[in-house]
Amino acid sequence: MDKNSKIYIAGHKGLVGSAILKKLQEKGYTNLIYKTHKELDLTHQKAVEEFFATEKPEYVFLAAAKVGGIVANNIYRADFIYENLAIQNNVIYNSYKYGVKKLMFLGSTCIYPKNCPQPMKEEYLLTSELEYTNEPYAIAKIAGIKMCESFNIQYNTNFISVMPTNLYGKNDNFDLEKSHVLPALIRKIYLAKALDENFEEVRKDLNKNPIEGIDGNSSKEEILNILKKYGVTKNKVEIWGSGKPKREFLYNEDMADACVFLMEKVDFKDIIIEQFGINKSCDITEYKTKEIRNTHINIGSAKDISIKELAYLIKDIIGYRGEFYFNTNKPDGTMKKLTDVTKLNSLGWKYKIELEDGIKEVYKWYRNS
Repeated sequence: MDKNSKIYIAGHKGLVGSAILKKLQEKGYTNLIYKTHKELDLTHQKAVEEFFATEKPEYVFLAAAKVGGIVANNIYRADFIYENLAIQNNVIYNSYKYGVKKLMFLGSTCIYPKNCPQPMKEEYLLTSELEYTNEPYAIAKIAGIKMCESFNIQYNTNFISVMPTNLYGKNDNFDLEKSHVLPALIRKIYLAKALDENFEEVRKDLNKNPIEGIDGNSSKEEILNILKKYGVTKNKVEIWGSGKPKREFLYNEDMADACVFLMEKVDFKDIIIEQFGINKSCDITEYKTKEIRNTHINIGSAKDISIKELAYLIKDIIGYRGEFYFNTNKPDGTMKKLTDVTKLNSLGWKYKIELEDGIKEVYKWYRNS
């Protein structure tokens, strides 16, 4: 990519897309295009085609997706598979149709089997069944990987796929019903502390992000009841599951750095050379002599932490004095998910921001945003 290349960031308001936009701006890229959901609904085929026909971007970061935690994935199963497939199909196909030089598709490590060997290598994809609660989302993301591979093989495009581990950071979703575990824990523990120390902080928080229509102007009784529904009281915070599952986390600014690095330095043919020994000067006919699969790249830190340890780490950072209740009647999900990042490291990239430092930055941002 050149500094004046026309680059489209799909999902620029989200956790990853906003960090990619920031990273590109920091590196001096000046011809960046993006649209809000109201300006361009990526699930609408005609609207997406008109956008590509008019704008003709040279490079695309496909960071737009419908995402959520274990609760949202399990409840809104149809929405997760339909909307993600629609977004991917529209953006990837029109990137091919209108001659995009390079596209990056962002997925998730939930694509790997429920009982995947650890750490999870790219080659473990589709070796056994998926975890049930996020199966629709995972299938959509697997379809995106295969779509990129298939267009590369058939049409000689340059579409690469990256599978990040659990991400967190500024611009995360802190909705208690739909958020992932780390931002949910930050908000729940912060609210519990505020209940104990300063109720006005609770009202300010709910004015920024109401819960089921309850905002800071609601009565104290209504606020206490809705927080209790989500397991938040001044003395105790409920956490789903046993706390034993281990998860790996990566700061979104590290993720953005990896994405821009790969878009600048690594093409699909480079990945093929690394995996299959195909000559870089090969043409499309040579692709067809190989079984090309698992060309996606894991992005992570290769370090994990139990949910219980994570909760206590956040508790210490926030300064909460109450207790935790681990509700074992709720699902744990997969017990361990750790990425193998050998491929990524061999390409020349490694994470920089440690978990504790990242959480401190996110908590500070959340309080002041």
